[in-house]
Amino acid sequence: MTQHVRDIMTSAPVTVEAQTSVAQVARVMRDRDLGSVLVTDGDRLRGLVTDRDLVVRAVAEGGDPEETTVAGACSEDLVTVGPDDDLDRAVQLMREHAVRRVPVVEGGRPVGIVSLGDTAMERDPDSALGDISVARPNT
Repeated sequence: MTQHVRDIMTSAPVTVEAQTSVAQVARVMRDRDLGSVLVTDGDRLRGLVTDRDLVVRAVAEGGDPEETTVAGACSEDLVTVGPDDDLDRAVQLMREHAVRRVPVVEGGRPVGIVSLGDTAMERDPDSALGDISVARPNT
């Protein structure tokens, strides 16, 4: 049976506006126990930012995290899928583009996100990645 992205995606992804400060995005990630959030302009997807992006592209550059916006730290050249796309297509895109997360977009608007961990839990829950993906965070 064909699986679709919507079957395993995280719905209602956390989004922030492009002009949100790096510090505020970091607090959102901490408070919601997330490693990434989607960056929007209005209701349109603009990019994706990870906790690593915040460190490497913003904090390491020496700017004030309260004044630096997430627009400069996010990845804007995104690979996306639709909720009705085959899950195999999402996995193929992750491999081809060496990404761990793919935003799910419908009509230009973000409706979810699918991660490498989601696919591991669905396809091989006994794998190391599947185990790690379901483990409680070590905060």
